[in-house]
Amino acid sequence: MVVTSLTIGAVVGIVLSGGFVYWEVGRYAAPQVPESRFDERREMFAYTAGLFVGVPLAIAYLLFVVELEIGSLIGALGLLAALVAGTEAAEVLLLRSRFWSGPSRPFYALGFRAAIGGIVALAVVAAYFGGPSIGALGIAQTLAVAGAVVVLEVAGALLSLPPDPALNRAGGGPWVGAGIGAVGFFMLGLGEVAGEPTALAAAVVVLIGALLVYYRQRPFLDAVRPPAPPAPTPAAPPAYGRTDVPLADETPASGRR
Repeated sequence: MVVTSLTIGAVVGIVLSGGFVYWEVGRYAAPQVPESRFDERREMFAYTAGLFVGVPLAIAYLLFVVELEIGSLIGALGLLAALVAGTEAAEVLLLRSRFWSGPSRPFYALGFRAAIGGIVALAVVAAYFGGPSIGALGIAQTLAVAGAVVVLEVAGALLSLPPDPALNRAGGGPWVGAGIGAVGFFMLGLGEVAGEPTALAAAVVVLIGALLVYYRQRPFLDAVRPPAPPAPTPAAPPAYGRTDVPLADETPASGRR
């Protein structure tokens, strides 16, 4: 049963997060645009990094829900803070590295956060299908929560980017992204504690709200410049100092007497 629930969770998480990267981020890659706005290899590395970072964050979310169920508000808020702060810190560190910095960093942030959302969605789905009872309403609620988590993460990815005049961005930053993430995850957690109908309603509200935030932020992606091509590698010097060019003081043998 554990293997089955994990398999279902993995399928849902990969479909949601991978589908977002393929369809949404892929809109800005050739041949959809004349020149790709990002390095596709680095995008996949960012997505892979998000899969690993998402594991402890998914555990934090599950424990956050457990703390709410047992009525431990202080413990729940502590885990919520760890979840949100850990996500924001991970994005900041990712984009400060030389490998993922530069004008294409919004796309790398999207791939990174989509993968984190996919792992959290995996945990949510696996926890439900590993439970004692499964029903149509519960499945709908679980899928809605999984979708809301992924959209909440990618919306937070754009909100957490610092202001950038080149992209016509006057606001944003980690604190803004953390605030939206805290509100969204808190609503999802309260909904799961209150029962399946309330959880479904809360997930739909968070999903719609996160979608509105994302689509409001998305237009600045059109202003992202394609990454600069790598500098040409200089030619290596001749081995052992040998040269094919005659020295200035050498004269042709035919001219000697």
